[in-house]
Amino acid sequence: MTGLPEDARHLPGHFDRAAQEALVEDVRAVVAAAPLYRPVMPRWGRPFSVRMTNCGTLGWVSDKSGYRYQPQHPVTGEAWPTIPGALLELWDEVAGYPHPPEACLVNFYDDAAKMGLHQDRDEADLGAPVVSVSLGDDCRFRVGGTERGGPTASIRLASGDVFVLGGAARLAYHGVDRIYPQSSTLLKNGGRINLTLRRVTRA
Repeated sequence: MTGLPEDARHLPGHFDRAAQEALVEDVRAVVAAAPLYRPVMPRWGRPFSVRMTNCGTLGWVSDKSGYRYQPQHPVTGEAWPTIPGALLELWDEVAGYPHPPEACLVNFYDDAAKMGLHQDRDEADLGAPVVSVSLGDDCRFRVGGTERGGPTASIRLASGDVFVLGGAARLAYHGVDRIYPQSSTLLKNGGRINLTLRRVTRA
């Protein structure tokens, strides 16, 4: 694959530096209410290399019993905090979908973290796109088609970039191959934050 799949959109530099800094403050508030934790893979319990949390009425979780959405943090038992306004505005701007997102997954990647190729398919409403925001260090993002093992394309996502998987690309396989340490000065201690907005239930 030499280019992005049909209906996949890369919006480089969508958020300028000031907007990125404001989003980081929003994320800090989310993490204060819903601390980052390290999920495990279903069945065998291997820990993810990323730490994560959520905001919204629902949050995506993974444990030995499987993948699912639930309304409370799996460690604290508390409801997830609300999605920040700037992310709701982003959804309205780029999603092309009449109903708001219900979940925002917050993934934190340190220098060694990765995310294997996967599909986002735990949502009942696959007509809504997946909208993600990159903050902090650059990453090598890989995206392919809807069949496992097919050709893929790799692009470098930088802080402030937005990526949208919708339409024919809604179930595209995608993942993060590597982080480029010290490629951004946004986060004081380095690393990358990825914010992924999703609609879960059918309206």
